[in-house]
Amino acid sequence: MAMSAVATLLFLLVASPVAFAANHVVGGDGGWTQSGDYTTWAAGETFNVGDTLEFNYGGSHGVDVISKDDYDNCNTGNAIKSYNDGKTTIKLSNAGPMYFTCPAFGHCQGGMKLAITVQDSSTPSTPSTPTTPSTPATTPSDSPATPTTPSVGNTPTKSTPTTPNGATGVLGNMNKFVVGVSVVLGALFAFMC
Repeated sequence: MAMSAVATLLFLLVASPVAFAANHVVGGDGGWTQSGDYTTWAAGETFNVGDTLEFNYGGSHGVDVISKDDYDNCNTGNAIKSYNDGKTTIKLSNAGPMYFTCPAFGHCQGGMKLAITVQDSSTPSTPSTPTTPSTPATTPSDSPATPTTPSVGNTPTKSTPTTPNGATGVLGNMNKFVVGVSVVLGALFAFMC
C-alpha cells in the first residue's frame, strides 16, 4: 500500500504541470489583425513548452510559421507551415525562438508578425521575446537617450494567457504551483486515511 501511494504521489508531481499549460490568444481581444502591436504583446507573455498560441483572424489574413531570416526580411514565400482557417491553434512543442507572420501582401511589412521565445517548462519563467534587429535610436549627445523599446514592467499588455483555472501571468504560475501542491497533498491525505 505504501509503495503504491509513493508511486501515485510521484506521478502527480510529474503530471500536474502538464495539465496547466497556458493558451495565449495572440493580440488579446483584438486578435491577429493589421492594427496589432505584437512586439509589445509578446513582451508581456511567458511562453512555455506545452502552451498553445491561438490566432483569431478574418478571411483576408492567415498565419505562416517562418524562419528568423524570413521574419527579418518579411519573406512569406518559404513558410514552414501555413494556416488560413480563421482560428488557428499552434502547440508550442519545442523550446527556442519561433516566428510567425501574415502571408497577405504587405501585412508583414506593416507589422503583422510575431517573434516569441518558448521556454522549457522546467526553467523559471520570465516574459521575453527573441532579439531581432532594429534601427538604433539616434539622439543628440547633449540630451538624454530615450529607450527605443518599452520596458516590460511599464508596458500595459493587450492580453494575458488564459489558463484552465482562470489565472493569468505571474499569478497564474503561482496558482499552478498551489493547485499542483494541493493535488499532491489531497492524494497523500486520501492514501493516509
